Amino acid sequence: MEVFNLSKVSKTYRNDGKEYVALKDVSMSIYEGEIFGIIGMSGAGKSTLVRTLNRLEEVSDGSVSFYGSNLAELNFSEVRKIRRQIGMIFQGFNLLEQRSVLSNVMQPLRIAGVPREQRQKKALEMLQVVGLEDKKKEYPARLSGGQRQRVAIARALAADPKVLLCDEATSALDPKMTGEILELLKEINRKRKITIVIITHEMSVVEKICDRVAIIDEGNLAEIGEVKEIFRNPKSEAAKKLVLPSNPFDPSSTTSKLIRLVFDGLAASRPFIAELVEQTGKKVNILSANTKSVSGIGYGQMVLELPQEEEDQRIITEFFEAGGLSVQEVKRS
Repeated sequence: MEVFNLSKVSKTYRNDGKEYVALKDVSMSIYEGEIFGIIGMSGAGKSTLVRTLNRLEEVSDGSVSFYGSNLAELNFSEVRKIRRQIGMIFQGFNLLEQRSVLSNVMQPLRIAGVPREQRQKKALEMLQVVGLEDKKKEYPARLSGGQRQRVAIARALAADPKVLLCDEATSALDPKMTGEILELLKEINRKRKITIVIITHEMSVVEKICDRVAIIDEGNLAEIGEVKEIFRNPKSEAAKKLVLPSNPFDPSSTTSKLIRLVFDGLAASRPFIAELVEQTGKKVNILSANTKSVSGIGYGQMVLELPQEEEDQRIITEFFEAGGLSVQEVKRS
């Protein structure tokens, strides 16, 4: 079932007679039960996009629908009801420092008018979900960054939302804490069937947790699809920048051809480079190589420098493709 539908969404800000276009004609759908990533560099428009999902931002053109309801056609009371179905988690946690952990988690229920005994019971249940029931009397200042974000997640879950919007939710955390929070979100999605939308500038976050991803580049939707497919075969320049290794060695020539190989865990055990030399007599220069988990599947990638002769390049490329590897040319920046 379709949770969000964006149809030709544009957003233009106007200030002192000047215009800034944050989103340009963006169309996409987000489906029930999936973990959906929205990725882009700073200023790409991803945060503006996520704020249109609960009408914190009005769109300039196009439409945003939530379970079939066009948000622009709803009155304030109707929008408030929808916002109760959409929990939000932020980079800065947004906890009330003068309230205990338990009181923080109870806050949205207090605003909704839920009786004290009922909201306390629900808050304790949510703290158990995030593994912090023993911290209920503590104050945010005494918690680590990872613990503070767990409290924020418990607070977002307290109102039983259908959707969690996570805006750079792990950007303020170290790698270990990031991994723990992502695993928690994955578990919440699996056990509670909550749709999760993750906004990030880090491809590693998308690769670890998301089913599908939309890549936003200068306000445009550059590419959208399953994470594993975009990793294997990125089509847009924005996607290629995100998935290509960021620190390859310098090639030996400024004019040589570079290619990227992608292989899954099953193919990783084959010595492709050794087989290439043995069967064709052709050699390549390995500029970069790494492995990672993408949507729960182990993948590896290499950036290779090929010989100068076009016939050698053809033989090498065909050898790898015959072996079932994904081969893409790498353009120099």
